[in-house]
Amino acid sequence: MPYEGACHCGALQFRLNTRPPSALLRCNCSICELEDFLHWIMPLSHFEWTSGEASTYRFGSGVARHTFCPTCGVKPFYFPRSNPDGVSINARCVPGLNWRALVVDEFDGQHWEQNAATLSHLSSE
Repeated sequence: MPYEGACHCGALQFRLNTRPPSALLRCNCSICELEDFLHWIMPLSHFEWTSGEASTYRFGSGVARHTFCPTCGVKPFYFPRSNPDGVSINARCVPGLNWRALVVDEFDGQHWEQNAATLSHLSSE
């Protein structure tokens, strides 16, 4: 099922060609907790960035590429270190997805190194 999403101002837009998620993730790491990001991790092949240019922020190891809109500041998606072959979509930025009806699993990102491997399967085809 195709989904479309965007940042708040609509400058960054994307399309997803995938099934609805069975669950989302809420991470308590230093950046996700501040953003209240609801992760929907999928293979990169299911994602198409359709318009806009993002600003990028990297920290720590520098591997994860956090993308956000330079106009409104919203981060609708990013490219996580845990899933180098995937993308993490902020479910809150996908209007056609009823994320409030989904299970939200908690991920202990405060202990990232010990737990990151538990996410790698989420971007498998």
